[in-house]
Amino acid sequence: MRHRGHPRSRSRRLVGPGRWHVHARVERFVEPSLLLLLRERPLHGYELLERLPELGVEGRVDIGNLYRLLRGLEQEGLVTSEWSDELPGPAKRTYELTDEGRRVLDTWAEALGRAQSTIATFLERYEASLATPPPGRAGSARASVETDRSTGPDEKS
Repeated sequence: MRHRGHPRSRSRRLVGPGRWHVHARVERFVEPSLLLLLRERPLHGYELLERLPELGVEGRVDIGNLYRLLRGLEQEGLVTSEWSDELPGPAKRTYELTDEGRRVLDTWAEALGRAQSTIATFLERYEASLATPPPGRAGSARASVETDRSTGPDEKS
């Protein structure tokens, strides 16, 4: 039974007659993105925040959440950090990936590869279904769909 005011799905909602908003989320994508950026080279927090959009993470991570995530990764032994005053301006904490962090990043890459394969299979089948209308129908009725592939603002990683 559906309760009033509580959507059945967090990933889609009706925004108008025949118009849906679909939120195709990549759960916890900030974490593997940070690990990949740190695999490339040690960086400080603001550099990480500036470079996340290169990997498709845009506008959803605030600096406070980023530093909480980095502290958590450090507590788990995936990254290390040290203060450096060699850069211009005030001293900055620079983060570096550990060997354990590299192993976790490798595992993330494997899991994302599996997800990519699943999504590709779905999209291929979807495209094929557009070419062949279901029996008894004149054609494919496509609803207007808005998509949002970013992580939600409540997503930490």
